[in-house]
Amino acid sequence: MNKHVGVLTAGGDCPGLNAVLRGIGKAALEYFDMQVIGFRDGFRGLMEDRTERLDGNTLSGILTLGGTILGTSRDKPHRMPVGDKLLDMTDVIVNNYKRHHLDVLVCLGGGGTQKSAYRLKEKGLNIITLPKTIDNDVAMTDVTFGFDTALTIATEAIDRLHSTAHSHHRIVVVEIMGHKAGWLALGAGIAGGADVILIPEIPYDVNRVAEAILTRSRSGKHFSIVAVAEGALPKGAEADSDDVKKDKKGDKRKADKKKNPSDNEPEPDGKTMRLARQLEELTRLESRVTILGYLQRGGTPSAGDRLLATRLGTACAALINEGTYGVMLAARGDRTEPVALEEVVGKRKTVPLDHPWIESARRVGTSLGD
Repeated sequence: MNKHVGVLTAGGDCPGLNAVLRGIGKAALEYFDMQVIGFRDGFRGLMEDRTERLDGNTLSGILTLGGTILGTSRDKPHRMPVGDKLLDMTDVIVNNYKRHHLDVLVCLGGGGTQKSAYRLKEKGLNIITLPKTIDNDVAMTDVTFGFDTALTIATEAIDRLHSTAHSHHRIVVVEIMGHKAGWLALGAGIAGGADVILIPEIPYDVNRVAEAILTRSRSGKHFSIVAVAEGALPKGAEADSDDVKKDKKGDKRKADKKKNPSDNEPEPDGKTMRLARQLEELTRLESRVTILGYLQRGGTPSAGDRLLATRLGTACAALINEGTYGVMLAARGDRTEPVALEEVVGKRKTVPLDHPWIESARRVGTSLGD
């Protein structure tokens, strides 16, 4: 009998999601003779049983589209907002999985999605996940789809900011996404020729940053570009204890009950603005801040992400055909490799302090603030 495949996209949107859906769908339909349905808006759509059949017409023309044709949400099966309450809707999701006679549910997402998918696996569902995030911080994979596009966008932004910084003799501080991991800021900073790169893995000394900028000024270079990850912190700083709290299972979430409890998108907290003011005071050079924000997530995926997404999507269909479940499909060089979900959940891939990118940055004279 033909296998029935369910697919959903969860968490933040990113370039390459549609390319993955196309890869899974076309390989499943045309090569392995399977049936594929998508669930709208992540795990919420699975809970509410809102579906869309992924056929040839639906998949046509989506390779180059940003975002996701299925929509997405940050809702979690075990903490689903229903009315004014957070409810465990896992059993409802399991029933809907069985109602559609699914052989497997494929979940496209980042770290939070891996956790949610693993919980469904523990409930007996056949699960495969694919690693998605512009932050490149999903564990056990060389790279996540979405990262290459965001890296290109952030690099192009730094390229454009150079001319303004040079013309006006300014410090331009550009905030790049990366709340816990600095891959995006580090990569874009190196590729864009930033003079200072600040990442969460290396707490910075603002005085060292200022001195690096003043050294450039004394040598006749009267402008500087500072690429800073949104999660970069000065030495000695600690996360505000009121900002997050832990539930009994150790999950973190925003403490502000007025916000949608499913929305864990970091809110602007002024760290980058404070950094710019400090640098202006220490160097006596005018500073400006550019926060790239959602620009890094949007638009057409790069050729690299389209290729990666198609490789992962078609390899996923092959895994389904083989009956390999309970895994995340990781990128390993030019190949793919299934990794047990147990080895992925609860982990984050941060930048190692001895990573070649850090070494290269230092060798070209880039300050990392330490």
